[in-house]
Amino acid sequence: MNPLVSIICPCYNQAQYLEETIESALKSTYRPIEIMIINDGSTDNSMEVAKKLSEKYQEITVIDQSNRGVCSARNNGIRNSNGSYILCLDSDDLISDNYIAEAIMVLENQPEVKVVYCEAVKFNEQGQKAWRLKPFSRNLLARDNMIYVSAIFRRSDWERTGGFSEDMLLGRADWDFWIKMLKDGGEVIRLPFIGFYYRLTGKNSMRKRTNSSETKRKRIAYLNEKYPDFFERELNGPLRFQRTWSKPYNTLLKLLGKL
Repeated sequence: MNPLVSIICPCYNQAQYLEETIESALKSTYRPIEIMIINDGSTDNSMEVAKKLSEKYQEITVIDQSNRGVCSARNNGIRNSNGSYILCLDSDDLISDNYIAEAIMVLENQPEVKVVYCEAVKFNEQGQKAWRLKPFSRNLLARDNMIYVSAIFRRSDWERTGGFSEDMLLGRADWDFWIKMLKDGGEVIRLPFIGFYYRLTGKNSMRKRTNSSETKRKRIAYLNEKYPDFFERELNGPLRFQRTWSKPYNTLLKLLGKL
């Protein structure tokens, strides 16, 4: 029998997209699945839509919580789920019908692989465009994130890492999560087909707000404090504001005896 996959769907004021997102998950060729919708204190009718979906489909469970942020919602959903494998799917994004099946085949047959994802596109009402994702390496992960949050991973790795960092309020919480999971090893596979569809909506304005210079500096300080050994190994010192230049700058400072 196939292992159960838990699809974790945090929702904050995304009622207009929620049903389409859930329908895309239900169209998956893989079974068994369960879908956890976590209503994160929405002020629109997201909870009403979620309840109707749960009444229609037995695979769906709805959790209602006060607004505590997407990391809290993901952790709450995973904590209350039962799957051996986890897929976090934001409530306005979509997946292809073969994504889960292909990813689980890899994870079941290659225990050294910790994370599986696939090619992706960004889309809105005007159309879609390819999302050009950089190839994975730990050295590159030390400088930037190339794995979107809707990758598939083992529940045991979520437990081992302590889950998503709920104190990460500076944006890019997925980057922090992948560093935490992969810093000490594990393979990553990107499947060679488009299986994830990232909707361009108002959520992107939040990403812009968390990309100010001040927020970037705070985020880098946060990561440096949490993962000093990882950055020392990969960048020869701390992550810098000019991230691409972190390793050569640190190397120069060490040669000069200033680091």
